[in-house]
Amino acid sequence: MDKQNRSMDRFRILPLVICSILGAFSMAAIVVRNSKPAKSESINPGEKGFVVLELFTSEGCSSCPPADELLAKIQKESDRKGIYILAYHVDYWDRLGWKDAFSNAEYSKRQVQYGKWLHTSSVYTPQLIVNGKAEFVGSNESAIRGAIASQLAMKPKATLKFQVRQENDKGTVQYQATNASKNDNLLIAVLQKNAETKVERGENAGRILEHVQIVRQLDSERLNASGQGNFKIDLPKGFNTNNEEILGLIQDQTNGEILAVVEANRGNMN
Repeated sequence: MDKQNRSMDRFRILPLVICSILGAFSMAAIVVRNSKPAKSESINPGEKGFVVLELFTSEGCSSCPPADELLAKIQKESDRKGIYILAYHVDYWDRLGWKDAFSNAEYSKRQVQYGKWLHTSSVYTPQLIVNGKAEFVGSNESAIRGAIASQLAMKPKATLKFQVRQENDKGTVQYQATNASKNDNLLIAVLQKNAETKVERGENAGRILEHVQIVRQLDSERLNASGQGNFKIDLPKGFNTNNEEILGLIQDQTNGEILAVVEANRGNMN
């Protein structure tokens, strides 16, 4: 399929050109326990840095599986210490022969928003965003590992603590953020740890694709001026802590930079 057929104009999503390049990926993060608050670990300024890797991918893209495999390898090697992965399955490939069951139009919009933040002329799959500040082809291992090393060496700009109390398919989020500003949002991502799909049509027809850290839901809330607050979210039907987690991030809405990240099942919230 040529680049013209992959353009955003064809998909009628947004006026940015979308093309396929290489790679795929997915991920998940944070445990919520029934009727009990999950605990979180903050990453404080002055401590070691973190890396948030956001991959935009699709089961309909033949160039995506190598990126998926790379991110799964990085996650396994690091044991997720300081490295957090989110895999967004975009929906603009769904019209080209195979509908990705994990795709969501909201993730396509998020990718386009990154295009605006990063001043790029196009978005594509597999595209990887590092800490909201730089983008790479999702299968470019040397560039991605270099970016990871660089970001891990930087001091975090903010801190985040939060807990989520689950009641059936609802969740109450309580958070405490420091060094955040009025331009920052708290993002809560519900992630599926892994999945396997047999693709029957499209560019990956006949392949069995394995996914990790799949974003199933993304909520955004403006931080209170005090840096503390609470709000409710809907959890996916049948939310199961055995294969689903929740990740919290603080993101600057003026430039897209990720300022802090935390998983509820790491450490204790004081």
